[in-house]
Amino acid sequence: MLAQLTLSQTLPPTPSATHLLVLLPKAKALPKDLPHAALLKAVLARRDMKADELAKSPVAANAANGALVVWGMLDFEKNTFAQQVQVRKALQLLLGENPKSVGIVVLGDDTQRKRAAELAVYGAWVNGALLPVHKKKDERKPLQKIELYGFADKKVFAPLKAQAEGNLLCRELTILPPNELTPALYRGRIKKLAQQHDWKHEEFDMKKLRKMGAGAFIAVAQGSDPEDAAIVHLSYRHPKAKQTVALVGKGICFDTGGHNLKPSRYMHNMHEDMNGSAVALGILLAATQNKLAVNIDCWLALAQNHISPKAYKQNDIVKALNGTTIEIIHTDAEGRMVLADTLTLASRAKPNLMIDFATLTGSMATALGARYSGVLGNRDELVQRAVSVSKQCGERLCAFPMDEDYEVGLESKVADIKQCSQAGEADHILAARFLKRFVEHDTPWLHIDLSSSRCEEGLGIVASDVTGFGVAWGLEMLNGS
Repeated sequence: MLAQLTLSQTLPPTPSATHLLVLLPKAKALPKDLPHAALLKAVLARRDMKADELAKSPVAANAANGALVVWGMLDFEKNTFAQQVQVRKALQLLLGENPKSVGIVVLGDDTQRKRAAELAVYGAWVNGALLPVHKKKDERKPLQKIELYGFADKKVFAPLKAQAEGNLLCRELTILPPNELTPALYRGRIKKLAQQHDWKHEEFDMKKLRKMGAGAFIAVAQGSDPEDAAIVHLSYRHPKAKQTVALVGKGICFDTGGHNLKPSRYMHNMHEDMNGSAVALGILLAATQNKLAVNIDCWLALAQNHISPKAYKQNDIVKALNGTTIEIIHTDAEGRMVLADTLTLASRAKPNLMIDFATLTGSMATALGARYSGVLGNRDELVQRAVSVSKQCGERLCAFPMDEDYEVGLESKVADIKQCSQAGEADHILAARFLKRFVEHDTPWLHIDLSSSRCEEGLGIVASDVTGFGVAWGLEMLNGS
């Protein structure tokens, strides 16, 4: 549950909050109306800091009444991501004490105060809520109240609150251990969400998928006992919608690598391989709460990649839902298999735009690290728009090529296509070329390879290792659809 927000346009002479964040625009001199100005000047003098150095590093001090006060400067000439980092670092100095309430003071002109308020309140929401842990004694306390001074336009915060709840849903699901989020348990959670938010809910279980001929999905899922995998379809409709967007999410609840078993180091955290499905769900939740005038179909490919006598193996040849035969090269390339049939189902509904989210390839993480995610697609202008939106929202994307000559890496002598290449070079590009084969009706399509789903010590505005990357970006894309 998110902290309650109270707003005040005016600033009291001495805010009563026990934990206070003061955000001011970057300047060489401190403003006259700065709370606890004398204390800040003393701190700066002790550290031999100039006022504008607050834009590089926030400072904290205890006021005479015992309150913890943090001062930070926002450089409005920097990009969104950099501003988010400035606010996150300042907030962490307060939230580290698990306060029940925080006060936030924003200074500057009207535009600057609005921007600072948006960043600070959103940051307090996403970082003040508690994520699941399983400690015998959990001493953490959630943030319960945010008191904002200097900006009081209530309507600004409703979309941000919905976005924060979508981000938190994504992170909560991703963090859950694999014994608490098997495909069956995940399906149960999704069904409850559908009932709560009035989404149309449909499941394609293993029996139905076999009958349909979804051989790519079945190849991966058949190695699990019980066979609880499914493709789940959720629908949100708005009476004024002119566009329909399909969101597709990879939901591998645990990935051993299959017969091509991952070593321990690389199997660790593979319960997070369902993050793409959690991103899609987070976007759907936030869009629903914001009542966005767009129709959304959400397709979630939920399965596990296990070892068993029934598990698929190298050199198997399987037939996908669209009739394409696939030569299996590596059983740890399971994500593109479950997505193949899911993309076919989603594109057959002929959406105006289709976006898939997946923690798909290690090569994307090698290429970008954990601070960017990658984007590829079948329309250059769509990829360019995706990158532009990523700069606006602070969830940064890097575009990669999809040229036809990469296709040679997927040529098979015994089937229509190889699942991947043994060499592994440019696997993030080959994976996208593979997925493109299963997008029907030339549907406009984007593929987001979530290399930044986990970033140690946080990313942008989010302080936790699991970032919820993609929810904010997806909402911005839907707003412009």
